[in-house]
Amino acid sequence: MGRLIVITIVYIAMIIFSVAANMIPLNGHTTSEISNSYTVLFSPARYVYIIRVFIYIIFAYWIYLLWKNHRNKFQISLLQTVLFVTSSIFNMLWIYLWHYEFFTWSILSIILMLLSLTGLYFTYPAWHRSWGGRLPISLYLAWVSIVTFMNIAFLFTHNHWSFLGLSDPLWAVITLTCGTAIALHIRFHYDDILFPIVYIWAFIGIAFKNGFEELLVTTAALFLSGVLVVGIIFIKKQKPSE
Repeated sequence: MGRLIVITIVYIAMIIFSVAANMIPLNGHTTSEISNSYTVLFSPARYVYIIRVFIYIIFAYWIYLLWKNHRNKFQISLLQTVLFVTSSIFNMLWIYLWHYEFFTWSILSIILMLLSLTGLYFTYPAWHRSWGGRLPISLYLAWVSIVTFMNIAFLFTHNHWSFLGLSDPLWAVITLTCGTAIALHIRFHYDDILFPIVYIWAFIGIAFKNGFEELLVTTAALFLSGVLVVGIIFIKKQKPSE
C-alpha cells in the first residue's frame, strides 16, 4: 500500500510540474517554444506531441489498476517502485534544466530517465502484456527514447557541432535508422507492438514537418515507417519462456 501511495504522489507531482511548465511558462518559455527556436530535422510536427497527454492518461489508468489489484500476485515490487519514482524525478529535473537552457545537463537527466524506464520495462516478463503491467511502460519508454534522440540533435544544433563532418540531413537519417533498429529489436525480442507504433507516429510527424524542404529526411522517415509496419505485421512473436 505504501508503494502505491508514493507512486501516486510522484505521478501527480510530475503531471502538475509538466502542465505548469507549459501553461505558466517556466523561465518565460514553454517546452515547445524552446524546441522551435532552432531547426532540428529529427523533430516531428507539433501535433505529434499530443501523445504525451495520451501517455499520462494511460499511466493514470495504470495506477488505478495497481490500486485495484494490489492484493493479487501482480502487485508492484519495491524495485519497480524505485525505478518509476526515479524516472519521474528525472523527468521533472529534465523539464527544469531544459527551460533554464542547461541543455548539456538536460541530456544527462533525460538519459538517466531513459535508463530508469528501461530498467522498469525489463522488470516485466515478455508475456505480461496488459494495461496494468508492461504496456504503459512500453508507450512511455518509446516516447522518451525518441525525445532523447531529439534532445541530442537539438544540443548539436544549438552548439553548432558537426560530428564527422556529416550534414544535418544525413545525421537525421542515421538517427531515424538507429531508432528503427531499436524499435524492431523490442518488437522481436519482447513481442511488443506498441513500442514501434510510437516510432511510426513520430516518424510520420517528422516527414510531415520536413515536407519537400528536406526530401532525404522525409523519404527516409516514410520508408522506415513502412519498415516498422512490416515488422509489426510479419515479425514472429517470441514464445514466452516457461
